[in-house]
Amino acid sequence: MRTMQKLGNRLTFSTAAAKVPATNIDIQLEQLRQRINGELITRSSPSYDDVRQTHDLTNDARPLAIVRATNEADVAITVQFVGETGIPLAIRSGGHSVSRHSMVDDALVIDLSRMKQITIDAETQTARAQAGLTSGELCQHAVEHGLALSTGDTASVGLGGLTTGGGIGFMVRKHGLTIDNLLSARVVTAKGEIVTASANENPDLFWAIRGGGGNFGIVTELELRLAPVGQILGGDLVLPLSRDVVRGFLDYAASAPDDLTLIGNVMPAPPAPFVPAEWIGRPVLMIIVTWTGSIEEGQRALAPLRALATPVADTVRPMPYPDIYMSTQYQEQRLGIAVHSMFANDVGDDVIDSWLAAVESPPSPFSLVHLRGLGGAMAQVASDATAFAHRSHRLYIAIICAWMDPTQDAMPQHAWADGLWRTMRDASMGAYVGFLQQDDPELILDAYPPATHARLRAIKAVWDPENLFRFNHNIAPEG
Repeated sequence: MRTMQKLGNRLTFSTAAAKVPATNIDIQLEQLRQRINGELITRSSPSYDDVRQTHDLTNDARPLAIVRATNEADVAITVQFVGETGIPLAIRSGGHSVSRHSMVDDALVIDLSRMKQITIDAETQTARAQAGLTSGELCQHAVEHGLALSTGDTASVGLGGLTTGGGIGFMVRKHGLTIDNLLSARVVTAKGEIVTASANENPDLFWAIRGGGGNFGIVTELELRLAPVGQILGGDLVLPLSRDVVRGFLDYAASAPDDLTLIGNVMPAPPAPFVPAEWIGRPVLMIIVTWTGSIEEGQRALAPLRALATPVADTVRPMPYPDIYMSTQYQEQRLGIAVHSMFANDVGDDVIDSWLAAVESPPSPFSLVHLRGLGGAMAQVASDATAFAHRSHRLYIAIICAWMDPTQDAMPQHAWADGLWRTMRDASMGAYVGFLQQDDPELILDAYPPATHARLRAIKAVWDPENLFRFNHNIAPEG
């Protein structure tokens, strides 16, 4: 029997089920099954092997059990359960964690991927979306009202993980990070309570979840500000690769009009339908274009890029905003990945030359250097306004080596990425927590400057003093 009691602005759940000895885990799990509305999947369940898969095809973690939650009460009850039993707890939203935190050996995993409810208020231009909704699904709902939100650049990424990390999306220069448009959130705390976090309610928690990752609670629902976005000018502009082309792109990407957000990939040309056959496999700069202003002004804004070299291919055209995800469809497949990333203001010609040399002989067709121009609306928010402090940098750069064959040896992919990283890491001015692959406590300090990190530790001590939420890029509680 489950009862619910409201204490102030918190909802707490209790159960009449008695505790059982910790050695009898099967009985404990069966009790949990009776207490939730969602599905409990154990190692003996027929669907176990399918459900434990994540986006990372190399992650073969075998959790103790998986709760496929249907509502925030399921999440709260499960958090209470792990508090009672001491079983480790992990959280899965979209399953895209590059650090393999979505599925963990011997943990109880709360899977939010069935929590996909969304309501959109066209008059106030806001949305309430559950954390299991994906970036692409939100996009499809919002476009029906002529609205959009700048979220991740892969349609299948879950909103829960994306938003708590920051959210650098296709329109980041015009509409900021995803967290810059977060108005409030429903959060399940380490005590199993459900609270609201906003500028007015629990403002310390609200500050922390905007960039602090999953360290402070489980975000189950987000209230988001949307922007009027109709047609965009978008698509792929493919240029032959040279140092001058890359330098021209880097110089322009962070200084262009704010309506223009550019993503460049230094890579072998993929076998896309729009790439001429003779160019497939040859090094190129593939630029994903998102322009949110008038089409005529957008064409003028793209002129400096098209002037860098005669394009190999140019698919940039007026389109509905959701169509921009066609440029990153391959990223939705399960894949292995080796990755390093950083924020920077500039890189030297020697670094650019190392990129050019590396993509001449890559270990995988999806070996690339990923370049984003920042600035614009993202930089107009104070660095201490949220836990995402890297606001002023001009560039975001990632080395990515991906492969899609589960039998392929991962060592060459990691060796390629590690070697390229050594040539450029001295230019790093910080890291994006959502793209930290190595689970190294030292790297936390790259993601959070000292003042931000100290404030996060203090907030962690209030909301999760026992570090229940530790399967993440963990912030230890102060004290």
